[in-house]
Parts: sequence; C-alpha cells; structure tokens
Amino acid sequence: MAKPCALLKPCHLVKPVSATRVPGRYLTHQKGLPTLPVPPLHQTCERYLTALEPIVEVDELKHTTELIEEFQKPGGVGERLQKSLERRAHNTDNWLSEWWVQVAYLDYRLPVVVHSSPGLVLPRVNFNDKQGQIRFAAKLIAGVLDFKTMIDNETLPVEYLGGNPLCMNQYYQVLSSCRIPGLKRDSVVNHAKSSIPPKHITVVHNSQFFVLDVYNSDGSPLDTDQLCVQLEKICSSSKQTNMDPTYNSLIKDKTNKESVSAIQRSIFTVCLDGQMPPVSDDMLRSCAAVQMLHGGGSQWNSGNRWFDKTLQFIIGEDGTCGANYEHAPAEGPPIVALIDHVVEYTKKSKITESPVKPLPMPQKLHFNVTPDIKKDIEEAKQKMNTLAQDVDLKVVVFDHFGKNVPKTHKMSPDAFIQVALQLAYYRMYGQSCATYESASLRMFRLGRTDTIRSASTASASFVKAFDDPTKQNTEKVDLLDKAVKAHRWYTNMAISGQAIDRHLLGLKMQAMEEKLTMPKVFTDNSYSKALHYLLSTSQVPSKTDCVMCFGPVVPNGYGVCYNPMESHINFAVSSFNTCNETNAAHLAQAVKDALLDMRTLLEQTPRAKL
Repeated sequence: MAKPCALLKPCHLVKPVSATRVPGRYLTHQKGLPTLPVPPLHQTCERYLTALEPIVEVDELKHTTELIEEFQKPGGVGERLQKSLERRAHNTDNWLSEWWVQVAYLDYRLPVVVHSSPGLVLPRVNFNDKQGQIRFAAKLIAGVLDFKTMIDNETLPVEYLGGNPLCMNQYYQVLSSCRIPGLKRDSVVNHAKSSIPPKHITVVHNSQFFVLDVYNSDGSPLDTDQLCVQLEKICSSSKQTNMDPTYNSLIKDKTNKESVSAIQRSIFTVCLDGQMPPVSDDMLRSCAAVQMLHGGGSQWNSGNRWFDKTLQFIIGEDGTCGANYEHAPAEGPPIVALIDHVVEYTKKSKITESPVKPLPMPQKLHFNVTPDIKKDIEEAKQKMNTLAQDVDLKVVVFDHFGKNVPKTHKMSPDAFIQVALQLAYYRMYGQSCATYESASLRMFRLGRTDTIRSASTASASFVKAFDDPTKQNTEKVDLLDKAVKAHRWYTNMAISGQAIDRHLLGLKMQAMEEKLTMPKVFTDNSYSKALHYLLSTSQVPSKTDCVMCFGPVVPNGYGVCYNPMESHINFAVSSFNTCNETNAAHLAQAVKDALLDMRTLLEQTPRAKL
C-alpha cells in the first residue's frame, strides 16, 4: 500500500484490525511511532475557509476571511500560538491527546449515557431462557479473559496500515479502568498496572451488583464450566429487582464507598438483563440498540448498568447481546477488535459439563441507602427516563449492496456512503450541514481522532445537481466522482495529521493556557457553525455482523454509525424526539434512497464517461 501521504482507501482507515497484524512487544513498538505533527498555520487557515464554504452564508464567510487574515499575519497572535504549540509538540509524546480527552470527554457535563458512550449491537444469539443466557455469558467472559492474556503479556499483535505501524495504546486502556465523577472534571483510573491488578469482574443482575473472581488460586482464568456455576449462584441469589445507587452522596458511607470501589476496580462489567416484551422481527435490532445505548429507562434495564465503567457487556435473556463503553479511554475500532475476538471465541468454546471443584460464593455488593440517597436515586431515575424517552434510534440493514458496488466502480466505500449521507440530508433540508466523521490518528504515538469534514464544495455541487432535471447523467457522475475523491483526499489528510479541527482546537487551548484574550476566530459565528455537527457520523467496520450506535451531538442533529459489509450495510441512526425538525426513520429512508439512486446513476451511465 502507498505511503500515508498518498491516497488510501478509507474503508481501511478506521479499521486497523483488518490491517496486517504482526506479533510485537507493546512498549518497544510504541517508542518507534512518530509523534503527531503540528500542521503549518497558513495551511490550516486556508483549509478552514474552504471547509466553511458549503456550510456558511457568503457574508459570514467574507467576515471570517478577514478574521483569518488578521489572525495569521506575520508577528500576529496566530504565529505566537503556533510557535507555542510547536514547542509543546517537541516536549510531549502527543501535543493533543491530553487536551482532547479533557475537552471532549472529562470536562463534558452532560450524562455520558446517550451523549457520549456508544452502544454496540451484536447479532442475536440463539437462546431464549436463563440457562442459555448464563451459558453464553460464561463463554463471553472466558473470551474476554483470553484477549486480556494477550494484553497482559504484551503479545497483542501490532496492527499495520499501509506499511505503517499503528499505536496500540487504546487496547491497554479498556480493561480494569473506570471513569470517576468529579464536580468540574471527571477522571479515568486504570488499575491494570497497579501493584495488585484486579482479578474480578462485576456482574449485575436485577440491578444488584456482584464481585466475581475470574481467576483460580494458581492464576489461571476460570473456564466456562466454572463461570457457569458462579453465574448461576449470582442469578439464584438475586431473583428480585433492587434499585440502588447515585454517586457523590453515596460514597460518603464506608460500605458504599467499598462497593463502588470494587465496581471501579473490576476488569469489566457483565450485565445480565431480564426478559423484554416481544417485538416484531423488523424492530428487533432497533430495540436491542436501545438496550445497549441506555437500557430503556428505570422500568427496564438502565438500573442494570454502571455507565462509568469503561466496558460493559450486555446479555439479555432473549438472545439480545452487545456492549456499552465509556468513550474517554478509546475509540470504537479497538473495542470492536476485542469483540470480534470474543465472538469468535464463543463460537469455538464448548461447555463440557465436567464436575467443577467448589468455588467461593460471588460476593454481593451492599449499599446503605439513606433517605437523602433515596431522593437522589429517584431524581436520577426521572432524568434517565426522560433521556431514554427522548432518543429515537433506528437500526437499518441496507441489504441491496455493500462495499461490493462502490468497489466495482473504483470508488471508496466509505466515501460513497458519506456522499450518500450528504445527498440524503440535502434532500430533507435543502442545504448542506457541518458533518463530522471520525478519522483515526493511530499512525502517531497516543493518537486519538481528528475530523473528516464530509461536507465539501465538491459534495455540495453534487447534491445540488443530483435531482436537477437540466443536468445530464454524465455531468452528475463526474460530480459524484469528484465528491468521492474530495472525501478520500480529506480522509487521507486527516489520518496523516494534517486536518484542521484538532489544530484549531490546539491553538485555542494554547491561548487559554497563556491567558490571552481569545482570538476572534474562535468567538466568530462561523466557528460555532462549523462545530455544530448536525450530522455526527462514524464508520466502525467489524468482522462480526454488528453495528455501533450513539446519540446526536447537538439537540437538532443526527448520530449515524455504519458498518459496511461485503454485500450489505448496517446503519444505526439516532435523533431526539424533542426536536421537531429531525426524524431518525426519515433520514434512514433518505439514506437508503440516496444509495440506490447513486447506484442507478452509475449503472445507467456508460463506463467510458466515468
């Protein structure tokens, strides 16, 4: 594959698990990775103005152009901040990561549920009773422990993309970690490297929490038989529902603090959910997604979660399975790679029903609920229920084609899908909007993400022309080709550390650190518009036929996550019911129509014209 500065197929960019995997020691590998560059100031300013063209009015753009010229003039504030940022880059492993985690996650004061933590829906598993649920949960736990062994031994295969090794740090952050609430800023604690690493997981059943030791005294992990026995003990001792905790007042009590600490220290959490009411087949995946994203409110399974835990595996009695993860430590691809491993493991794992030597009873965690705490819990329940009712979430399997069709026409599948999203939105609203797509920066040490801005001047020209009867098909195909190529170019720029969004954020953070008057570029209306992502999107590919889901990032926006398989595409589309302008089902239908219409256009236009 070509070097990072050449065009790469975006379908591989955010799925490093599909890249070459080479065994290697984690720390040695990390030291060899390049550090994240600081792009040239002039380049970012120029590209910022280009990115604004399709999403702001002409007079706004003119005003912003003047501000940008002032900002980047020789000896000006932009140059000063750029030099400071370059110094920071020289003195740190990654000039961006710490700031990004703070700004995007830890300083964020809305609930992590829906607003930040994604859910992941796995294909339905073939069981529909308590016994089946327990057996599958035992295999899943064994599968995660199998993956954990590679992490612990630092033998996790290193992933490569186009000959470039990728940062593996996120894999080492997702187990034995937890978000800890703070009044103004939260923190993340990882116990994996502590002097006594945790040997237990948390199991939640009927909103009751249990500590389950998953290692034998000789250090070997419990096998699936042993795990089955332990999970049966947990389920039989927690048959009645019990609604417990909320945080700050809760941990004033010694018992409560110890119970909370046990959950925070655990390797991961397994949520064994109760029976759900039956739904029609076409609603199965959407209902499962609701369970993964927020649990359906207090009357269903929201109380059966610990949403600050980095990784929660969710297993319903009806075969509904998936996960919810707290976003601060990692992006989707490492989580999906872990889950791909676990799904394969559960298929191979057999339960032998051999006699199991007696194991200690899993420890139930107790909470002392005072009247004040009870009041907090009731308030938290109400807020959770309001939020759960507000989310409109649709999971759609687009089964007409997958990656195969764009590839036939020598187009990047990811770019093709993103252009279809632009067309769908334009058809619904008559305009282009600020669109976020996640780009992986894992080519760099401790790299997280930058923004692929999918709304480009090329995509805007295409969507305006598509339904125009005065335009010839050949012209439309030419515009489609340009829109797809523009998306590929931006994607490639983003993964090479040359996109605009994190650089602008860095300059803004640097101004705050130096206690400067905030430059007008960052208080400008165009900057607010550019960051008001009406479409927040992410491609999270997977070997498993699953889909990730998340809420919109603005009240009047959409969240769109998709997993392109060879001959179909899984979509999860979300919006808020309280916004009259948005409708998840309408956008999902518009995306289906756009994809089909784009295929028809390509098929009806002679190849010679492409």
